[in-house]
Amino acid sequence: MPADSLGFIHQYYSPAPGDGEAGNPTLLLLHGTGGDEGDLVPLGRTLLPGAGILSPRGKVLEGGAPRFFRRLAPGVLDQEDLTRRTRELVTFIDAAATTYGFDRNRVVAIGFSNGANIAASLLLRGMPLRGAVLLSPMLPFEPTTLPDLTGTDVFIGAGRTDPLVPAVQAEHLAEVLRTAGADVALHWEPGGHTLTSREVDAAKAWLAQMDQKAS
Repeated sequence: MPADSLGFIHQYYSPAPGDGEAGNPTLLLLHGTGGDEGDLVPLGRTLLPGAGILSPRGKVLEGGAPRFFRRLAPGVLDQEDLTRRTRELVTFIDAAATTYGFDRNRVVAIGFSNGANIAASLLLRGMPLRGAVLLSPMLPFEPTTLPDLTGTDVFIGAGRTDPLVPAVQAEHLAEVLRTAGADVALHWEPGGHTLTSREVDAAKAWLAQMDQKAS
């Protein structure tokens, strides 16, 4: 089918043959600013070999660079657009689950930067996710009420010297998610707003444990 037939330009890959499609999670890959639907596919395959992959391209353009929602300035998010785009993304995930036949309750979001922020928005609005790997995220908004995230596992990878997202913001996000009932692992790197091999290794080990726990 056309890659944009579900409302987003996207790529979908079924689980590897022999891995049992019904039992495998599907990784929802959410790129950072300027990325596209192909950017995180190699990362997803590295993090959890054999998983399905659903990778949409953000529909908002900032100077020609795709994003998942608008921002008014660096670090200042357009809350109205974030709300609308989060709901739009949920509609897409639901439609993709029906179209491709994956288990909607076993979706694990993998997001970097802007993609991590909309993944956090999904969690904080109570949208069903089995878990999430949030890389260089911030708290996208201060929730007035918290969803029940009991049974939801979250990995946060953050940099101690990130110039775009101060360390205190990653800590605050972890605190909010834990208060909502999520099981949160917070991994620190000494550097900034980037993805390191050590962070990838930590996220991969964490995902393997999460997958074993679910099986």
